[in-house]
Order: sequence, then structure tokens, then C-alpha cells
Amino acid sequence: MNPFTAAAFAWQAGFVFTMRSAQLWVQPAQAQAQLTAYALEKQRAFSAGAVAASQAMLAGAAAPAVMAVALAPAQRRVRANLKALTRG
Repeated sequence: MNPFTAAAFAWQAGFVFTMRSAQLWVQPAQAQAQLTAYALEKQRAFSAGAVAASQAMLAGAAAPAVMAVALAPAQRRVRANLKALTRG
């Protein structure tokens, strides 16, 4: 992963975290359900990345390629969340 992609991913993840935190402050009655959904979303992305990385390693991929496929599910989720949050 090049440094610019890593920086964009870090910025996007931070922005999503900040916006979701603000939503939890505004709607505290829904916070428990939302936090559960966020945790499940992260768990699914982590699991998908772990499986993809395992498959890439078994196929003999180089370390950068393994890292890329491991991070891909999380990057997709962050981009989708950013798009949903900025749409309004």
C-alpha cells in the first residue's frame, strides 16, 4: 500500500468514527443498537480480510499482496460508510 492510500484510509476511518460518534451523542436512545451494529460490521470486515489473507498466503502471494487483500474489506466498508454519512 502506498503512503497516500494509507493516509486516505486513515483519514476516512477517522472521519467516519467522528461522524458516528456525533450521531450517538444526538440520538442516545439508539446508541446501544447502533454500537452493536458497528461492532458486527467491524467483525465481518476483519473476518473477510483474515480469510482473504489466508487464501493469498496459501496461494504463495508476496507480503504486500497479502496485506492488500487483508485490508480490502475494511477499506470497502470505510468508503461505503463515508459515502453514506456525507450524503446526508
